[in-house]
Amino acid sequence: MPRLVFAFIVTFLLSSLPGSKLIARLRAMQIGQNISEDAPQTHTKKQGTPTMGGLLIHFGLTLAMLAYIGFFQWDMHRHLIGDLKLLPLLLLTLAFGAIGFLDDYLSLKRGKNLGLRAREKFLAQCLVAALFVLWLALTSNSDINLVNIAPVQLGYYSPIALYGFYYLLCLLLIVGFSNATNFADGLDGLSAGLNLITALALAVLVYSTEPTIAFFCIALAGSLAGFLWWNAYPARVFMGDTASLAIGAGLAGAAIMGKQEVGFVVASLVCWAELVSVIVQVLVFKYRRRRRGLDYAKTHRVFLRTPLHHHFEELGWPETQVVLRFWLAGLVCAALALLWRY
Repeated sequence: MPRLVFAFIVTFLLSSLPGSKLIARLRAMQIGQNISEDAPQTHTKKQGTPTMGGLLIHFGLTLAMLAYIGFFQWDMHRHLIGDLKLLPLLLLTLAFGAIGFLDDYLSLKRGKNLGLRAREKFLAQCLVAALFVLWLALTSNSDINLVNIAPVQLGYYSPIALYGFYYLLCLLLIVGFSNATNFADGLDGLSAGLNLITALALAVLVYSTEPTIAFFCIALAGSLAGFLWWNAYPARVFMGDTASLAIGAGLAGAAIMGKQEVGFVVASLVCWAELVSVIVQVLVFKYRRRRRGLDYAKTHRVFLRTPLHHHFEELGWPETQVVLRFWLAGLVCAALALLWRY
């Protein structure tokens, strides 16, 4: 446990201390956020705020992971094989970060948020996630497809065998949560705070059985906290897809490796709600447009605006109030996940 606390402090410092220099560099290079036309009018003042600040998160997390694997092998209670399994998890995170980085770069180059096409981004995510799931299938024992879907309090300890269907669910979990964290990254500090809460909850969930995975979660939490120092309202930098896609993939991968898939979903329900709100809005709009026409579909939307946090902004909630209340909801979900496990 002291090592985990130390990891949190170190990654916090690694992600926060270089922040001012990175922000100044991004401003000098004119790497600023293009605000979408679909965003609320109150967001126009954020035009030009430096983006791709999620590099701070990658910096802290990567250094911590490499140090953990490479420099602490003197501990007789540590096993290199167990530590090396962090490498595929780190590679998964960095690969999704590379997809996000390319999307951010193209958006800046082309302007008006014209980055990767949605289909291109989705296919790239599926490919990387599929490689990670294939690695799991080839290196894990036959119990990998077992999932305990009932709370411990019910006394139900017999897990459900999902067989080959499990790997499809893993793929959906990684790609789905990657996009969920991306959609949640729409207000100052919102995504960083929510995923900080989820990462800490997941660390507690996996600590007793997979302490190395818990280390990854704590290192990610520390990096998020360090980035939040600069991303809290009023944000001086945005993480961009460079980090938002990577955070979701990394946490989902950690949950799968730690066999805490259900607890993870419960802990991260607020981010999932962001994703579901977008899906529901699009599907219902297309259905009503086909049945009733475009004008009817535009005036009968399920939400005033999506993702979900924008809906509450349209209701008149100040940005800081939306963020704080979403964080509180995230804390409740994390508490429910821990109650589910313990």
